[in-house]
Amino acid sequence: MEATQLTESQQQALIELIDDPTPTVRQALLEQFAKLGRPSVDFLQDQARSANRLLAARASWYLRELKFSDPVAEFRDFIRSLNYELETGALLLSRTVNPGLDIAGCCLLLDAMGARVRELIAAPATAREKCRALNRVMFHEYGFRGDTEHYTDPRNSYLDQVLERRKGLPITLAIVYLLVADRAGLKLEPVGMPGQFMIGCYEDAAPFFIDAFNQGLFLTAGEVCTQLRANHHTPQLADLAPTPVREVLCRCCRNLAAHCLAAHEPQRAQLFADFVAEFDATHERHARS
Repeated sequence: MEATQLTESQQQALIELIDDPTPTVRQALLEQFAKLGRPSVDFLQDQARSANRLLAARASWYLRELKFSDPVAEFRDFIRSLNYELETGALLLSRTVNPGLDIAGCCLLLDAMGARVRELIAAPATAREKCRALNRVMFHEYGFRGDTEHYTDPRNSYLDQVLERRKGLPITLAIVYLLVADRAGLKLEPVGMPGQFMIGCYEDAAPFFIDAFNQGLFLTAGEVCTQLRANHHTPQLADLAPTPVREVLCRCCRNLAAHCLAAHEPQRAQLFADFVAEFDATHERHARS
């Protein structure tokens, strides 16, 4: 965003107006943003990356209404930014194929699940007890499950579709689990292992792992290593360590490239393969700098 075109006070005034859902205010803002042109695009794109999920959702709505939004370009910008945040990245990735997805609706569903988990947690509670409450909400009350019937369906890799259909892959169910956990005040980590994806909890004396694809099954480190050996992989200590958000999102793109190809969607498969290359190139540039 170019600070010389929109002053700080102007930006703050616009942020307060964006937060107003009144139809007359929305229409007036649409006209104002259209008149401003490029500075409004920069401003709205900046707000769409805000940590304030509701503000980000409303800024994204204005971008879509004004036809200023280019979801593929936005995701590429996100990759190059090195400012990786799981929820933002997962929603931006989904928008590359569904520009009209209801970001606010996705966030509100996750908020509701997180609030319900907090209701069920009676202090003092261990991390394991908190995860049991999260399991109850996600898998029993909301009915999320692993899609064993159509595992390679590309819809299993789009966060909005996983939230709508209540089923997905190990990695996307893990993402939902992590986003709900964050709202419930529970510190968990993504753990991408060879051939499988889990959630790690490192708060107790002994870490444990959660398999979101199997209804939140709890596993010890030893049990995870046994599974890895069964899959013909010699366990390494790094296999049990948290996975950076960059690699989580890159792995989603790899899955989509393969699954879209299997679904006879070669153009989309190439798009996601290009995103993987962009992640790799950006990481290499950063590592050399």
